[in-house]
Amino acid sequence: MPAARRGPAYGLLDAGDLTDTSRRRFLVSGALMMGFAVTGKAWAQNKGRGEQPTLRAITPGGPEQGAAFQGFAPGGFIRIPREGKVSFIIPSVEMGQGIYTGEAMMMAEELELALEQIEVVHAPADEKLYSQPILKSQATGGSTSIRGAWKPMRQAAAAARTMLIAAAAERWRVAPDQCFADQGRVYCRTNGLSLPYGALVDAAGGRPVPQEVPLKTPGQFKLIGRSKQRVDTPAKTNGTAVFGIDVQVPGMKVAALAMCPVQGGRVKAIQDRGVKQVPGVLGVLRIDDAVAVVADHFWAAQKGLQALDVEWDLGPLATLQSNHVRDRLVAAAENGKPVLGRSVGDADAALRGARSTVEARYDLPFLAHATMEPVNATVHVRPDSCDVWVGTQVPAAAQTRVAKTVGLPPERVFVHNQYLGGGFGRRLVPEHIVQAALFAKQVPFPLKVIQTREQDIRHDLFRPAYHDRLSMGLDAKGMPVVFTDRVTGGSVLADGSFLEEGLPEGTLDSDAVEGVAETPYAIPTVRVDWIHERSPVKVNWWRGVGPAANVHVLESFIDECAHAAGQDPVVYRLKMLRNNPRGRNVLKMAAREAKWGSSLPPRTARGVSLHQSFGSYVALICEAHVTPVGEIELRGLTAVADVGVAINPNSVIAQIEGGVIFGLSAALYNEITFTDGRVDQSNFNDYRQMRINEVPPFTVKLMESEAEPGGIGESGTVSAAPALGNAIFAATGIRLRSLPFRRQELMEKGAEKNIIAGTAAVAGLSAMLAGDAGEQA
Repeated sequence: MPAARRGPAYGLLDAGDLTDTSRRRFLVSGALMMGFAVTGKAWAQNKGRGEQPTLRAITPGGPEQGAAFQGFAPGGFIRIPREGKVSFIIPSVEMGQGIYTGEAMMMAEELELALEQIEVVHAPADEKLYSQPILKSQATGGSTSIRGAWKPMRQAAAAARTMLIAAAAERWRVAPDQCFADQGRVYCRTNGLSLPYGALVDAAGGRPVPQEVPLKTPGQFKLIGRSKQRVDTPAKTNGTAVFGIDVQVPGMKVAALAMCPVQGGRVKAIQDRGVKQVPGVLGVLRIDDAVAVVADHFWAAQKGLQALDVEWDLGPLATLQSNHVRDRLVAAAENGKPVLGRSVGDADAALRGARSTVEARYDLPFLAHATMEPVNATVHVRPDSCDVWVGTQVPAAAQTRVAKTVGLPPERVFVHNQYLGGGFGRRLVPEHIVQAALFAKQVPFPLKVIQTREQDIRHDLFRPAYHDRLSMGLDAKGMPVVFTDRVTGGSVLADGSFLEEGLPEGTLDSDAVEGVAETPYAIPTVRVDWIHERSPVKVNWWRGVGPAANVHVLESFIDECAHAAGQDPVVYRLKMLRNNPRGRNVLKMAAREAKWGSSLPPRTARGVSLHQSFGSYVALICEAHVTPVGEIELRGLTAVADVGVAINPNSVIAQIEGGVIFGLSAALYNEITFTDGRVDQSNFNDYRQMRINEVPPFTVKLMESEAEPGGIGESGTVSAAPALGNAIFAATGIRLRSLPFRRQELMEKGAEKNIIAGTAAVAGLSAMLAGDAGEQA
């Protein structure tokens, strides 16, 4: 592994830093019986080979006593040496969301440390120690990290603080309540003495871990709730941060891929006679559905691919067209067998008795994740062990899958997790890591396998496509009395991307109805069900998971009902939020901040969305202008969120901003379509993201709250599309019920003539300039 890399401010470490002198130092110190260290046997076995040693947590009785997230097992999270900075082992992965800082702040708060006194370490793959209590696995996703860590991490730190204080009190022969901790030292109120934590680790390490430790209340917080610089910022600004694609290990070679253009196809034959003549190329590897050219560097491997001729068996999806997908969803919605998601009252009877009924159908496309860093993995397979350098949201699952692929026990596969250049769910399924392992086990050296951006988009595991059928029965005042939604679409769990065995027939995938089965609103009668129409292509969770699809449909439909009732969309929602004070408060503040109801120019309007997802409440108001030719121009964004206790407000605001922009990019530009089984999109030219000049003034406000923290990484994405769609309707009177929003449907009558005339004028000017240039030449 490379030498340790430390940012100048916080001493940030990566997994490779748990080596050599640092390991021996923590082993000798005991680190409060709380540090990660190498067993003597493992160190002796591995030192000579230069391999990554096995890591284990030193806790009383060993790690088998319980996972780091259960009860008090500070050994999973904290390491205090005799000298130097305290290390926090962070179980969640850092993919730009600021989780290293948030989780470090929670532990530093209870351990009475400043962020400058700590260093952050990637947690190794260990399902037992780092199984997250909400997802029940060592995984980062679903806006669950802070929610899952809120109590266990603070308990671990508070236990460590209590043990250090008790050790100091015993040395000074005073009662523990006469001592307190601050800034990495224990002080005595009686005699004025103090000691640094490092001087107490040996004595503290021999004490029993306390089982009941009081945690700070919000009024006692010194770090939590205050905006702090992220601990990963220095390394990411000075260039020392290592992402998966940056990894360099001795003897490493690089592979570029040719992948079957149709999912489910196979390699039929290859013609590689000219490949090895390319300088730097070492050879060609083959697996069932892909071919790799291996070379000294990526450019040589890419040049080798150009000399490679692959014949493909395109398989059963060779005739797949996008219109086939929608036709199947519509047919399934009419004829499929639904699985009940939620039922309150008799929906059919309530619909028959309603004064009026509003009905609508919505369609959502497949979506790619389009992370900034395309997927990659570096794998070194040896007869008795395997190393994997990668950025993944699921290190333990990656370890298990690679072990199965290369034929080793999981404990002999060492996953060195790196920074992730974006996740958004793309890295929740380790299929690309398995692909790299399949190639790497054919060679004796470490092999880095990189997909190009075009391959990453075309061979992504996409968000499922959906078709929704909704009905709302209204009373004489236009208020909802009954709501139904039939969601039809694929399933990440049932279609085998995440669970190889899928789901039993007739089992509800709760993700399919999340965000619409439970809503912020008081509606007396509800029926939400799901029809599973198996996706023809592999699917995966996407930023915002179920609510990203379902809240868009619900909030757009609520707007339709408000307009059908002749009521203001914000006032209409407030009437339905009578039993939801947190929802009411964020909506009212957003309306005030955005000056809801004030006059705007023609074809300019505001739209609103509200939801409670991942334990947080978010209202977003979008102001948009639609030009006569259908161009959508954003004029302003206002978001208000109640996330409970905001650990690091700066990070919360950044996550809302980034999530909204991610969601608006999808609403304006993104869809994955198929022609003859092939994905039509390939890069940011045809799978566009919002550009900086398109982002309008953006205001984010956070409500004061002492509630337990909610998730926020995906809430902005969930909010975006419905707020924009509702603004478009208010500006034009046109309701767009499919994504992405298409400007052709928003043109004023006759506007297309202006587009044609403008295009002709530009073409004429270009011709004139070309002619002048030719004459001058």
